[in-house]
Amino acid sequence: MTGSDAAARGPTDGRGEPAAAGDAGAAASDRLLAAVVREDSARIIAALTMSFGSFDVAEEAVAEAVEEALREWRRRGIPPKPGAWLMQAARHNALDRVRRARVLRDKVALLPERAPAGAVTPADERLPLLFGCCHPALAPEAQLALTLRAVCGLTTAQIARATFSTEPATGQRISRAKRKIADSGIPLRVPSGPDAAARLDLVLTIVSVMYSEAHFVAGADAAADRDIADDALWLAEVIAGALPRSAEAHGLLALLRFHRARESARSVDGELVLLADQDRARWDAGLLAGARDELERAARLRRPGRWQLHAAIAACHADAPDAASTDWLQVLTLYDMLLAYDGSPVVRLNRAVALARVEGAAAALDEVDALAEHLSRSHLWHAVRASLLRDLGRDDEALAADLRALELTANEAERRLLAARAGSAGR
Repeated sequence: MTGSDAAARGPTDGRGEPAAAGDAGAAASDRLLAAVVREDSARIIAALTMSFGSFDVAEEAVAEAVEEALREWRRRGIPPKPGAWLMQAARHNALDRVRRARVLRDKVALLPERAPAGAVTPADERLPLLFGCCHPALAPEAQLALTLRAVCGLTTAQIARATFSTEPATGQRISRAKRKIADSGIPLRVPSGPDAAARLDLVLTIVSVMYSEAHFVAGADAAADRDIADDALWLAEVIAGALPRSAEAHGLLALLRFHRARESARSVDGELVLLADQDRARWDAGLLAGARDELERAARLRRPGRWQLHAAIAACHADAPDAASTDWLQVLTLYDMLLAYDGSPVVRLNRAVALARVEGAAAALDEVDALAEHLSRSHLWHAVRASLLRDLGRDDEALAADLRALELTANEAERRLLAARAGSAGR
């Protein structure tokens, strides 16, 4: 069990057994530790990696420090400076690991025995770690898993659930990624020069995927995995705060805030409610206002990009007082602009939904059918196709498409929605 695994398990006593329900002190300590891990662990890993030259040593040292904190803070109380405590403990663990392995002897000799009080690295040092975890030399699934582990502090079990994988496979993926960083000398730094924009887009993509994965947990209901969704939103805020001149960073933050604002209307009593059927009075007005502010901030920088266009499309839906009032022509126009930046099959599928509202189901179905080679294993492709076929009066084909979509989804809320639609069509 890793330190982050331990922090996420909930209250236990000093022997690792569950704590009594009334142990308020332990519960408060655990809650604070979880917050400190989320806020500071990535910065500490980044700082230790730069000091010791080993991402693996740094990550394991922090994991051990979290386990120590889990025990010590319950027994002795929460320290005055929790982040500094965790930094000091992790640093001592890293020193011990280096000494035991008899590596980096010269570096160890140069390091002072104690770090200055309160030595927690600046907030933007999380960014080099994030760029390192999202390096293009790593496979996409490894980028996501490593980001969730090292930057967000999620457990192996949480990562496995979010990425539709098993715990052993997830653990191996993370270990291989850390070895590749070490063996290939992948730097933990924010890139500059001609490849900076592409690297930033990759980081923003991983954060977006993280948010999306939180909403399609296999075997779960419609409620998102709040830990992962909140961590994705938090990461978007970290990136936008550290890169205030990046229009695309503000664009992604705006997009995720628009999505998060609709969360309480999207999932009601565990059931999935489609956008057209949502009670818009349940949308979070504060998050919507924050999303619009971020989108305006991005626009003032006058550097357009795909994340700003995604956010602008979300804003069109947010601005409509009801589904019938949606400006579908504007949505379609924005999708046409988005194709210049992102011509992926998923974007083209979403564009087809808007096209159906503007030019009719027949034109949209032609676009959807053209995506069969890329998306025929996606339940969303079959679900969209079923809706268009039903609008065209081709009910038998629509029912078959709904049933195929049902076969391909593992999320229980989506399955219930599709089953209900198929059942209604079959009667």
